This record gives sequence, structure tokens and C-alpha cells, in this order.
Amino acid sequence: MKSYPQVIGRIIQELRAYKTFCVVGHVRPDGDCIGSQLALTCALKNEGKNVTCWNEDSVPDKLAFLDPDHFFQKPKRGLEFDCVIATDCASFERLGKCGPAIENRKVFINIDHHASNTRYADINWVSAREASTGELIFKLMKAASWPITPKIADCLFTAVSTDTGSFQYATTKPMTYNTAGELVKRGADLAKICDEVYQSYPMSRVRLLKHLYNKFRLAHEDQIAYLWLKKKDFSRTGADTSESEGLIDHIRDMEPVEVACVFEEIEPDMTRISLRSKSDKVNVSHIASMFGGGGHKAAAGARIPGSPLSVQRRVIGAIKKALNSAS
Repeated sequence: MKSYPQVIGRIIQELRAYKTFCVVGHVRPDGDCIGSQLALTCALKNEGKNVTCWNEDSVPDKLAFLDPDHFFQKPKRGLEFDCVIATDCASFERLGKCGPAIENRKVFINIDHHASNTRYADINWVSAREASTGELIFKLMKAASWPITPKIADCLFTAVSTDTGSFQYATTKPMTYNTAGELVKRGADLAKICDEVYQSYPMSRVRLLKHLYNKFRLAHEDQIAYLWLKKKDFSRTGADTSESEGLIDHIRDMEPVEVACVFEEIEPDMTRISLRSKSDKVNVSHIASMFGGGGHKAAAGARIPGSPLSVQRRVIGAIKKALNSAS
């Protein structure tokens, strides 16, 4: 296996050799995915490259401030690229509609921090040591001696901050703070980022929170907290599905909850699950992998076919088994 400096060097060599690029990310993009995609897009454009930035889903309203130039676009079939770069995406399937749209390419690069990454590209830089993909993009830019403008610093700081729970998750390392500090030095606007990301939720999100506190359930001697989000819940509250991001933290943070799960109805027989663990002994990435998903030790997810009741029973059963094994 190549060392990280060798991988970075090879990636930089490819980026310098080619002219046309497409930067893609996973469906339902979060702050790390969006920040990483946009930072890399801006950096390549600053180097005179022809860059397209694609995602199946749009930028959530609370992160739209990162993309004033509207670089984020929906994928289109039939275009050709010298190089395609996937950021923060653990598997090719997670690219959604971007997958079929990037088949006409010369080289495919995968930059990610998920331990469950399937190494699906020609060049794979996967480092689970970093708390966010934003940190990897920052390392790449420094190694390439590319200027990190205030706009890029905003994108990368948002990536790092959101994927560490505002530096609260156990994945946060000393190097995470070092990266954040360097980004502030390079112009990241903390006041603006905090206001946009953490302090400007619409009333529809508040109504979704009300639903959460009214409808969450506890199981297994209150060690498991779970919540269902159905399509009717989004319609009733007027919330967009992107506004469910971070809701799970509210039920995870309760005592004596060890594992939290949010079940979200995608289709009548397709459920998206999000898992969070506070226990060092319960790896929710292992639980998610049982259902075709993945992620990190403390945060993971999957999409599971089947009836809602069947999915709930299977997932809660797997969580109970993991908790019992841990004890």
C-alpha cells in the first residue's frame, strides 16, 4: 500500500496533467461533502482548470452561503472529463445519479475519510485518521502549494466543523484543531459560518424538532433512542429532508442513551437509517454494514429495503445485540 505522501503526490501529478474535471459527492450531501466539493472546485478553477461540480441533490439552504456562484449542479449524461474526483463518498453507489454521468473519463480519484470506503476508483486516498474529508482537501492543497483563499477557507472550516459536531465528537484530534486554526488564519469567517450553520434554522426545522420530542421512543432499558420520520411528517412541518440533518443528536445526547437511530421513509418499502453511538464498545459502522451501509465507529447509516416494521425490528435487534455484547 502506498504511503499517504506518495498518494498525495500522485494525485497532484494527475491534477496538474489534466484540464477538464468533475468533482462529485454523495447523495444527501452534508457540510463535509459540500465544503470539500466546493473547496476543491474553487482551488482547481483558481489553477485555470475547467471544472464541473455535481451532486444528485441540491445544497441545503443553511449551506447555500458557501456557493454564491452556484457551482453546485445536477449531473448530466453524455459529458466527457479528463479527471473525476469523488469527495467524502464511501462507495460508488452513494454517488447516486452522478455515477452513470461520469463514465466518460480518463482517471477517477477517490478522496475520503470513511473507514468503510470500498476503494472504488483508480486512485484511492482513504484516511480514517482524519475527522473529515475537509482535512484531506486542506492537506492536498498545502502539498500542491495552492492558495487557500478566504472563500476556500470558509468551505473547509465548515466541512471540518460540521463533521466533528462543532469539535465535540470523539473523532476530533489535535490535528483537527490545528487545521481549523490554520483556516481561521487564512480568512475563514467564524461569525458568518456559525450564524449560517448553527444559528439560523427556519421555523420548519423547529416544527420538526417538536415532532422529535413528541414522538421519539426508548428501548432496551433506555439505552436505545429512536425516531421515525415519515414523508407526512415533512409535509406537515413544511420541512425539507435536508433539515433532518443533526436531529439525531438531540436524542443521542440524552442519558442513559448509548445508541440513537433515526428511521426515515424514502419510499414505502425503503428506509434510510442514521446511527449514532456514545459507547466506545458499540461500533455503529459494523451495525450499518449488516444492512449494506457503513460510516464511522460513532456515526453511520444505510438504506434498507423492506416494510417499515420489519426494518425497525431488524435494526433495533442488531443494536440490542451490540449493546449486550458490549456489556
